[in-house]
Amino acid sequence: MKLPISKRLLCCASMVQPGSRVADIGTDHGYLGIYLLQTGAARHVIACDLRKDPLENARRNAKLFGADGAMEFRLSDGLGNILPDEVDTVVMAGMGGELIARLISRALWLRTPEKHLILQPMTSAEELRAYLCREGFGVFREETAREDNRLYTVMLVWYDPDTASRNAANPAFLYRGLVDGSTPDGRNYLLARASSLRKRVGGLRCMGQEREASDLETICCRLEQEADERSAGE
Repeated sequence: MKLPISKRLLCCASMVQPGSRVADIGTDHGYLGIYLLQTGAARHVIACDLRKDPLENARRNAKLFGADGAMEFRLSDGLGNILPDEVDTVVMAGMGGELIARLISRALWLRTPEKHLILQPMTSAEELRAYLCREGFGVFREETAREDNRLYTVMLVWYDPDTASRNAANPAFLYRGLVDGSTPDGRNYLLARASSLRKRVGGLRCMGQEREASDLETICCRLEQEADERSAGE
């Protein structure tokens, strides 16, 4: 039987360093942890969920796919039931960006470069990037994943105030992160962000906020230009 893992979770898995001890927050069906153990990317996984039913579902799946020996299952509100010395990688996938930011803010022990975060927001990626910059977390890698005809972003993050400052110094960072448009999905992500921002530009102009609208329009043009240049280079 083949593990039915999504493209989003495969993208998350690609950012896990081999041999890591992983906490999968909001594990749901447990497929990410099972995949990491099957491929050797993780040597131990703590699957966490706020509710009992998803956790039991993950437990059954781990047994079905032979991964239960190196996988723990814990009821936990975010990282509330995880001790700092138990994991070196934390994955938060399939939840809103604002919720991810709140969960990070409650775990002060994540503020060290030894703890890696792999974040996949379903919504509010812009707000999540702003939080990371503000709180000293640097984004070191970012990729897109297409699922159900929607594009999502996956970020590799750890505490590094210098990198966070460099990220924040780029006016376009909040809107596009480190997505560079080197793939068709990457280009489409840039164009989608530019389209969304253009709507915001129109709203700002209607409210008479011309300076803010002009600054945002400059970013839109940069995103569109980069996408066009990547497309022309193929």
